[in-house]
Amino acid sequence: MLPIDAAAHSSRWRRRHPLDKASLGLGFTVLAVSLPPWPGAALVLVTALAVLLGPAGVTARHLWRAYRVPLGFCVTGAATLLVRVGGPDGLLALDPGGPVRAGELLLRTSAASLGVLLFAFTTPMSDLLPRLVGAGVPAPVVDVALVTYRMSFLLLDSVRRIREAQAARLGHTTRAATWRSLAGLGATAFVRAFDRAARLQTGLAGRGYDGTLRVLVPEARVSVRFVALSVLLLAALTVLTFALERPLS
Repeated sequence: MLPIDAAAHSSRWRRRHPLDKASLGLGFTVLAVSLPPWPGAALVLVTALAVLLGPAGVTARHLWRAYRVPLGFCVTGAATLLVRVGGPDGLLALDPGGPVRAGELLLRTSAASLGVLLFAFTTPMSDLLPRLVGAGVPAPVVDVALVTYRMSFLLLDSVRRIREAQAARLGHTTRAATWRSLAGLGATAFVRAFDRAARLQTGLAGRGYDGTLRVLVPEARVSVRFVALSVLLLAALTVLTFALERPLS
């Protein structure tokens, strides 16, 4: 299980309905994309960070480990706006308006990422996917997603065990040995994944699989109070953004 999935299963908001958390987390993402980047996205970023570390109970270490990957993509994408290719200043030159556009893009994307992480850190996929059938998603699509979600962890665990076995046999001491180990890792992982899929199919057939996976989903009701407070918070951020936009620009 990935650290973010483990954190979602032990989250304070685990028992809340996914719609409650979606109204807040995905609301942050929509505001980060749609509001003016300054000060709108900055306010969303600070607020989402406060909710994650405060009421949601996400630890700073877990948040940083999950946030640094999308943040790296945000920084890389914003850095490309700093330069201009071609033109009178040469093949590659600094774009005069690049820092402003790069800063705006970085604010938007980093704030939007925190909104998605808020939902991911509080909602296990095993709670979300079965409920998608009730939202109109075809059951076979949800079944494939559930099986893929489960199989991905088994495959990652197999890869980890194979790498540990190769390291114990000095399989990474030289470059040639590393390449041989990598090839063996890919071949063994493929065979094990194929074997697990075959055993899964046999097990489902033995349990009378009729085309629909039936799983237990924790009981949860949509909290009108939570959703109302989330909407009020999002509305307050919107009003505050437009109130501060002119004085701060």
